[in-house]
Amino acid sequence: MENLNLTDTFSEFKELKNIDRATMMSVLEDVFRNMLLKKYGTDENFDIIINIDKGDFEIWRNREVVPDGEVEDFNLQISLSKAKEIDPDYEVGEEVTDEVKLLDFGRRAILSLRQNLTSRIMELEKNNVYLKYKDRIGEVVTGDVYQVWKREILVIDDEGNELIMPKQEQIPTDYFRKGDTIRAVVIRVEMRNNTPLIILSRTSPVFLERLFELEVPEIFDGLITIKKIVRVPGERAKVAVESYDERIDPVGACVGMKGSRIHGIVRELRNENIDVINFTNNTQLYITRSLSPAKISSIKINEEEKHAEVFLKPNEVSLAIGKGGLNIKLAGQLTGYEIDVFRESGTEDEEDVNLDEFADELDSWVIDELKSIGCDTAKSVLELTVEDLMKRTELEEETVRDVMRILNAEFE
Repeated sequence: MENLNLTDTFSEFKELKNIDRATMMSVLEDVFRNMLLKKYGTDENFDIIINIDKGDFEIWRNREVVPDGEVEDFNLQISLSKAKEIDPDYEVGEEVTDEVKLLDFGRRAILSLRQNLTSRIMELEKNNVYLKYKDRIGEVVTGDVYQVWKREILVIDDEGNELIMPKQEQIPTDYFRKGDTIRAVVIRVEMRNNTPLIILSRTSPVFLERLFELEVPEIFDGLITIKKIVRVPGERAKVAVESYDERIDPVGACVGMKGSRIHGIVRELRNENIDVINFTNNTQLYITRSLSPAKISSIKINEEEKHAEVFLKPNEVSLAIGKGGLNIKLAGQLTGYEIDVFRESGTEDEEDVNLDEFADELDSWVIDELKSIGCDTAKSVLELTVEDLMKRTELEEETVRDVMRILNAEFE
């Protein structure tokens, strides 16, 4: 029968491979029945036959045969004489089935039908994307950067779906251009203005966890468990791991031979410094490990206040605190304890600090310049005046004063 360009709409349904056939049939029939309700006031006496593959359909109406002159509703009843025109064998009380042509509904009704079909297709498509990604929250997805804006970037997945990565979910050193392929984790899916909004993140600890699962088979297989992850995206992260098989070294398995496994993760995270720590229920040992690479001399723990006082040799203090205080901050987040660092009392010599311990705060060329005049420790530098250092080295006054300020702060 004449379908008046509805074939294109049917083919759109066929392209939605993720929508099951039963759902498609139900939606199509629902749209047709709404059209019948508007024209006839009821759809109960109609049969709709849909052939999605051919893009065709048929509408059949069932009416009861009544004596001539007793027809009360032309939609539900047909006179005997009219029925015999269809088939001479019809008798009163029997049911007549005849096909209703789509052209009988008029052009406006047909256009409205097509618009409704197209609208329902879009709703199904959006709902399908929403449900698909709702089930993928916490998974790593790969996509291509399609558009870069100031506050977010638009990513297209391999099925053409649009994903969003806000600026705050990007690593500070991330730089993307159109066409770049990126990996990120799905952290949130919501419907906004009847449109699915899929939010991606590269700063979430979940992203780092999934990267470990991809790189370390023992984690993927459940032989090693990640107990907790804390991170400052792009700067530093601490990962506590535990093995349920005593034959497996969890830290060694995560790092890999010569760092082969963790190097891929570090590159993906823009050279983020990752400390992998062996988890333990021994609080003192756990705090000690969390402050790595610093070596702890002793710890005093207050369980009630979740507070720990850590004592170290003077040359280990800067390592424990870390650049910008990141090491001690992340150690506190990992263990759940507020950590304070104290210098261990000792001899005058023990209180001096090797210049190499200031590598996080001083450029390596500045340290090398100071070493070239025989100043290997902080106190050996502080014994000299600003003028002496300027004469004996090629450092400018501003640089020298910065060095003195940093070294003095170590002993305050």
